[in-house]
Amino acid sequence: MNKISYLDIIQSSPSLDDIIRHNRKPVSVLLDNIRSLYNVGSIFRTSDAAGVEKIYLCGITGEPPRAEIHKAALGAEESVPWEKESDPLKVVHRLKKAGYKIVVLEHTDAGNLYHQANYEAPLCLVVGHEITGITDEVVNMADMAIEIPMAGLKQSLNVSVAYGIAIFEIMKQIQSPHE
Repeated sequence: MNKISYLDIIQSSPSLDDIIRHNRKPVSVLLDNIRSLYNVGSIFRTSDAAGVEKIYLCGITGEPPRAEIHKAALGAEESVPWEKESDPLKVVHRLKKAGYKIVVLEHTDAGNLYHQANYEAPLCLVVGHEITGITDEVVNMADMAIEIPMAGLKQSLNVSVAYGIAIFEIMKQIQSPHE
């Protein structure tokens, strides 16, 4: 086994035009009041890797161009479509009308373990504020709540880490068999 060099990885990567034209999965993400621009950037980078179709930046969530977002995103803020909307409920209503299921990554009394839930596209995964989580109004509109089991003293993960775990499970489940 030999490690592949960074240069070889970059040279074999698709171009930005290829990524923009790439057939993304019908999975979006809504960031509900994410306060850290570094978390926003990390979510952009993970969304690019997962093939997310769109990111909705809601409430106090910062938007590009910002140096802090770019530092974590490494350019993914240019390859993943995004939209800024102050009111997350407007996005939720619009997506539900378009047939999307709303899935919140949040501790609730009706939560499913993320790896045991059944996902069907189209859907929108919602992640929330690093301390207070997703707003109650958005949780109340959700079709499903998922959570990641915690074995330690802390009962949550960094929002961008939790997002990465959840989005890759969702994408794994909705991939067609030949992909």
